[in-house]
Amino acid sequence: MPATYDLTRLYEILNSRFGHQHWWPGETKDEIIIGAILTQSVSWQNVEKAIQKLKRENLCSLEAIHNAEMERITPLIKSTLYYNQKAKKLKNFCNFLFGEFDGKLAEMFTTDLPEIRNRLLQINGIGAETADSILLYAGELPVFVIDAYTRRIFSRLGSTGADWSYQQMQDFFSQNLPHEVDLFQDYHAQIVKLGKDFCRKRQPLCEECPLHQICRFSSNYYS
Repeated sequence: MPATYDLTRLYEILNSRFGHQHWWPGETKDEIIIGAILTQSVSWQNVEKAIQKLKRENLCSLEAIHNAEMERITPLIKSTLYYNQKAKKLKNFCNFLFGEFDGKLAEMFTTDLPEIRNRLLQINGIGAETADSILLYAGELPVFVIDAYTRRIFSRLGSTGADWSYQQMQDFFSQNLPHEVDLFQDYHAQIVKLGKDFCRKRQPLCEECPLHQICRFSSNYYS
C-alpha cells in the first residue's frame, strides 16, 4: 500500500472521529505568531493565559511587542515557562520583521518559501517547528509542521523511524500528501488531538484510539 494512500486514509479516519479542528486559535496573524513562539515546551492552556494578559495590556501585536521594553513583556508571559528566553524570542522575531520587512507580514510571506523559511531559522530562538507553524498558520503556506506528537504517533504506527530527523519526517508528509494548506493545517491539528487524548507518552488509551486496529504499538501494548 503506497504511503500516499496511508496518510490520506489516516487523515480521513481522524477527521471522521474528531471533526475539523479549526486550528490554530488566534484572532489575528500577530496573535498566531505570538502563540507559536510562546507554546514552545508548554501546554496551550498556559499560552492562552499569557495571551489574555498581553491583550489586557494592549501588547498582543507584533508592533506593540517591538516597541515595548522587555521588562514590560516578561511578567505577562510567566505562565509559558522559560519566559525570559521567550520574551527575547518575541523581540528577536519582531526585530527581524521590522528590520527586514518594515513590519509588513504580507511582504514577508510573499518571499520565496525556502528563502523565508531559511531566514526565519536564522533568528535566534526560532527553531524548525516554530518557523513552520508561523508559515503554515499565519502565512497560510503549505509547510507541514512536525512536533513531538507526530514523531510518537507515526513511529508507533510503524510509518516512520523514531530516530528520523525533522527534515526526514517533514519530507515524508510533504512527498505523500497534496500540498493543500487546509489539509496540512487540519492534519497537524488532528495529530495533536490524537496525541493529547489517546496516544499519550505514558498510559496510552490504545483500545479507545481510532487507529488502534492498524497500529503496531497498540498490538504489542495489549499482547
